[in-house]
Parts: sequence; C-alpha cells; structure tokens
Amino acid sequence: MVLSRYGSLPITPGVTACQGAVIDISWSDRKLEKNCSSDKAGARKWGNDHWTLIRRRLTTLRGAPTLQDMEGAPGKCHALGADRHGQFAVSLWGQFRLIFVPNHDPIPHLDAGGVDRSLVTKISITEVADYHGD
Repeated sequence: MVLSRYGSLPITPGVTACQGAVIDISWSDRKLEKNCSSDKAGARKWGNDHWTLIRRRLTTLRGAPTLQDMEGAPGKCHALGADRHGQFAVSLWGQFRLIFVPNHDPIPHLDAGGVDRSLVTKISITEVADYHGD
C-alpha cells in the first residue's frame, strides 16, 4: 500500500482515505444535512440504491485532503459553468449530481483564473439535483 503525504487507507480501487487533514464538509441547509446523516433518512429520501451511491461519494469527499485529490475518483468531480459558475459536482445516477461550493473566504484562485483545487479544504454541499434541464 502506498501512503500519501498524509498517510492513507484504500476505500475502493482508485480511492484512498487519508489519515490526517481531510476536506471539511458543511451543509447549505439543515434538511439536506439530516437526509445525509443516517442510512434510514437517506434511504427514505432517495431509495436504498441511490442512497448507497450518495453515501459512497460523501465517503470519498471525506477521505480527500483537498478537492484536487478528487481527480480520478469515482463520480468525476468537476467544475460547473454558466449559471452554476463557482459550483462543483460529483456524478450520482443518471443526470443527478451532488453539488457543492468551496467554503473559503476568500475562495482560493489560480493566477490564470479558476479555483485552486489544491487549496480547497472546506466545502458546503448545496443539493442533490438534476440541473441539466435548467
């Protein structure tokens, strides 16, 4: 097993949980946090299969020290554009995504523009949604 600079443990192939600094997750509203805080609430809101996938994505986020460490992880963490500029998402099922924003003030930016993912250590999860029809 190869350890990162923080020390790490494998979760699934290609996904490693770090022992040490990890992304700090907060929630945009109490209802979303409650639905994601237990298997019972998650399964009731999204169904067992979908909740299992959401829980896996949350575990992957919680195991990463920075947003950059999400590159190559299941769920294809990606920046959103247009009216969702500044938001990020990980794929769930179909066109549904777990959507979040960096929770830094100020948000770390690259000199060339865009968010410096290597410095994003705090996120706020805003929704589980299919935004493709917006």
